[in-house]
Parts: sequence; C-alpha cells; structure tokens
Amino acid sequence: MKNVLLPVDGSECALRAVSLAIAKISHYRTPDDTAIHLINVQVPFSQDISRFVTQAQIEEFHRSEAEAALKDARALLDAAGLTYTVHARIGAIAEEISQLADELGCDQIVMGTHGRGALGDLLMGSITLKVLHLAQIPILLVK
Repeated sequence: MKNVLLPVDGSECALRAVSLAIAKISHYRTPDDTAIHLINVQVPFSQDISRFVTQAQIEEFHRSEAEAALKDARALLDAAGLTYTVHARIGAIAEEISQLADELGCDQIVMGTHGRGALGDLLMGSITLKVLHLAQIPILLVK
C-alpha cells in the first residue's frame, strides 16, 4: 500500500478496516512511504429545508456529523503514530469515494462491508457494491 483511501462512517466494521490498514502499513512499509486518506461522506438532505434552517446550520450539521464519524478512526491512526489527511464530502457516497480515489491517485481502497446499524448494513452493502463497480483500483473489504 502506498496511497490508501479509508472510507469511514463511524461503524465498528469501518474501524476494523482502519485497524487492518494500520497493521498492513506497519508490516509492509515504513509509515513515511504511505499516504493515508480518511473520507467521510455525508448524504445531502433530499428536500429543500432552507425554509426552516439556514445554509450555515446545514453546513455545521454536516461538519459535526463528519467529525463524529471520523473521531475513532483518527484516534486509531494517531495512536499508531501515522499521519493522514481527512476529507469530508457531501454527496452520493459511492461516487464521492470513487471520485476522491481517482483525484488522489490512490493505489487501494480499504473499507468495511457494513455500516452503522441494520439500516446502515443494508445501505453500506449497496454502497460497497457501488464502490466495487465504480472504482478502478483494488479494494480490500473488511467484514
């Protein structure tokens, strides 16, 4: 792994993927040889809610949710002494993950197969399949 993208949503499965990536990086390469990118994608609101809340409130909500989802993954990487870059996006999750991997020239995506909760498992499963379909690089799935 030289340039790796780690999509995280705060779920245990995503954290297992981060832990595996840390182990692989520590085992096969020196940490300085690897660029680690964490991404969290927030789903935009489906309807125009600007009549009820301001754009600043919407942005703060998405920022806060992304920070919460990334918190534990960041703690794992910090504890391992690894440097990383954080990316928070809003949009279609699989498309944003694939697009960022292309933009960054990533060599691999390491991601969990399931998201948070029963609904998250269903959604993340379909997101995982979409990323598999869209990405042009190897993907390591962690159960």
